[in-house]
Amino acid sequence: MKALKKILAVVFLVIALANVLVFVSGNTHLYKAIANTYFKGRSGPSITEYGIFSSREIKNGTPQPWNLSTKYNTGKIDESLKEQMEALETVSLLVIRDDSINFEQYYDGFDKDMKSNSFSMAKTIVGILTGVALKEGQIKSLDQPVGDFLPEFKEGKKSKIKIRHLLTMSAGMDFDEDYKSPFAYPALAYYGTDLRSLTLKYNALEEPGTIFRYLSGDTQLLAFVLAEATGKTISDYASEKLWKPMGAEHPAFWNLDSENGVEKAYCCFISNARDFARLGKLYLNWGNWHGKQIVDSTFVAESIIPAKLVDKQGNSNKNYGLKWWLVKYKEMPIFYARGILGQYIICIPQMNMIIVRLGHKREVTLPGNHPSDLFVYIDAALQAQN
Repeated sequence: MKALKKILAVVFLVIALANVLVFVSGNTHLYKAIANTYFKGRSGPSITEYGIFSSREIKNGTPQPWNLSTKYNTGKIDESLKEQMEALETVSLLVIRDDSINFEQYYDGFDKDMKSNSFSMAKTIVGILTGVALKEGQIKSLDQPVGDFLPEFKEGKKSKIKIRHLLTMSAGMDFDEDYKSPFAYPALAYYGTDLRSLTLKYNALEEPGTIFRYLSGDTQLLAFVLAEATGKTISDYASEKLWKPMGAEHPAFWNLDSENGVEKAYCCFISNARDFARLGKLYLNWGNWHGKQIVDSTFVAESIIPAKLVDKQGNSNKNYGLKWWLVKYKEMPIFYARGILGQYIICIPQMNMIIVRLGHKREVTLPGNHPSDLFVYIDAALQAQN
């Protein structure tokens, strides 16, 4: 009994010291992180846990439902592809061609109206909103200095950073994009409660506009620029400029760092497959939505070609434009948005096709910087056309 008491005393002391260290270091985000990962049997976030954070509604207007193709859900997918999608815990696969839904399947209790976190697909949405602000004249040009909007970027190395650099992930900032460390920017931003102070404390490291480095903080900074440029939250701006004119069928939500706080713009835009697909349609139609030019076609065109950068190894960038990923597959140029757990909006201009996949898992990233499961969903969508 005495030995047990000693063990319990030591455990209590260790826990107490750990709590002191958490408070002293300012890493109180760890409580929420641990409570919503390891205590729930996971090592990372979930597509349906958005309710644990405050959020801001992105209001929709008059819905514009998708048409159903005359071949709706008549296509078949090979069992091998089905097995791969099942292993990756797919919850939805939606295929739209020529503005009509050709195929859609939902799994694991999901349906066409059920919402999912987009994770880094939100970066693409911030990119689209930047194009809108440029068209509206709230941003003068992509080469306008970030310091025109954020005073922290008026002097020193940061003064060289322009909006274009944030769009192309080439700002040269020292954000630490480590998804395993609970002390790196992604975890601090996701579970923390003061995103602005966190993001603005990082410094310029490299000459901007030279090296492509995928950093979530670049997109968060761009969202701060948009808020200053438009005088609105990016949720309200997204509602006014995208969700309402594009006829979204449901309101969307953007998770905040705190109640009435700022949007986690690098991630955490919450919607469903059918409404996510509208973003693909907008860009397949060169920024035009049923006769209304929402984004200039010149901006769209620049968004889906490689930015003139090199990667960390000195190789020419071939895979990233203005917040869209780029790949060529089966001789077809493709642009797409993606999230860390396998969220995709895939656009194939040659076929006037949009594929939206949502799910719980993503496979490893190949040397060309594209997750291998991306091609599983493209193959499945192509099969579903027959």
